[in-house]
Amino acid sequence: MMNNDFVGVLEADLNGQDLRVGIVQARFNEEHCVALTKACITELIALGVSQADIKLVTVPGALEIPFALQKLAETGEFDGLVALGAVIRGETYHFELVSNESAAGVTRVSIDSGLPIANGILTCDTDEQAKARVVVKGADCAKAVVEMANLALALTPDIDIEINSSEE
Repeated sequence: MMNNDFVGVLEADLNGQDLRVGIVQARFNEEHCVALTKACITELIALGVSQADIKLVTVPGALEIPFALQKLAETGEFDGLVALGAVIRGETYHFELVSNESAAGVTRVSIDSGLPIANGILTCDTDEQAKARVVVKGADCAKAVVEMANLALALTPDIDIEINSSEE
């Protein structure tokens, strides 16, 4: 156990009050995606995020999620974003492509925009695995985006603009 008596520590802040959160949900494997979204929104509201401050956008599939996240980030209207989708393994390489590229895209948008994004794109071998994870993953994403949005706000320096009036 580390002794933090001599260092400044930013503790996890799960207070969602006054935060604005955007959610991008894929429609492919819709049953799982809708369950993820319901769990996420329920948890966001439980953490204090106002329902009016949550915006949901849906896209065809996991590969389209990063584009929608980027567009939401560009608006400057959000403190954090959530990516929700479900990729179920099939018999082809497509599973790996979608899993890897969607995750890379989500990370790239977060780093490029400086906006925290909780990645809730499930990558599972079976429908049963996805069903077993949707509620927990949706809620975990809500907690992650609130914590990281608060961290980003805490680490953003306040800009005080001083206006000097010249005397005539």
